[in-house]
Amino acid sequence: MRRSAGEGGDPARRRRRLREGAGSSLAADDAGLPAADAPLPDASGPEAARAEKPHYHGHRERLRTRLLEAGGAALADYELIEVILFNAIPQRDVKPLAKALVEKFGSFAETIAAPPERLLEVRVQVPDAPVLVVTDKTLAQFKIVEAAAQRFAKGAVRKRLPMGSWSEVVDYCRTSMAFESREIFRILFLDKKNGLIADEVQGEGTVDQTPVYPREVIRRALQLSATAMILVHNHPSGDPTPSSQDVKLTLDIIAIAKPLGVVVHDHIIVGRDGHASLKGMRLI
Repeated sequence: MRRSAGEGGDPARRRRRLREGAGSSLAADDAGLPAADAPLPDASGPEAARAEKPHYHGHRERLRTRLLEAGGAALADYELIEVILFNAIPQRDVKPLAKALVEKFGSFAETIAAPPERLLEVRVQVPDAPVLVVTDKTLAQFKIVEAAAQRFAKGAVRKRLPMGSWSEVVDYCRTSMAFESREIFRILFLDKKNGLIADEVQGEGTVDQTPVYPREVIRRALQLSATAMILVHNHPSGDPTPSSQDVKLTLDIIAIAKPLGVVVHDHIIVGRDGHASLKGMRLI
């Protein structure tokens, strides 16, 4: 049976074509190019995945690793802010925003505790990219961290701590109030063993004063069957130095409480710059 030209034709011509085809494939291999009949590279493999990762992806992985292996103390304030921002802003390099926040508010703690309206003011222009801003999701992440810090501190105080653990009392007071933008007056009501019965806010005021009524303070102590109290308030200015009004209020409360068997252990004033103890300063 005869073969048609389309099925092969002259055997010598057919062999020549095969040699030429092999040569072109070798040439393609030598040039680093795929042969015409070579399979295309897999665009979904690990190499492609690495190529598609944005430039900040590796930075995020390294920062998380440092946090897990070395702890929070190994990270700068802005780096801790970055880690929080990772979940709130997943597809951007958030380092410029984190640095801007710490620069504006002063520290990690002050950034986390800043009023939402002030956080929303922060905007960072990034070259060839949309402006970086604080979103509602970011605000939620910050307030979760703030609430967690307060709960941890409060948990330590609630372990019916003795007054010998004074540093934990001060840490709790600073965590709860030091970065508030308004003055807040709160009282820690204690039992006979100096265990915490209740921690209550007695008044919220303006940036420099809070209305507090000594008789109301004592009435609440008697309701709770408290035998001792620690008075606490903050100075939004940051300076914890007690004023003459602070000292007078404390002395008034002591005068009413003493005949009723209620002791005022101390009046602690907290601020961003530290804390002051009226007892430690021998003002009461």
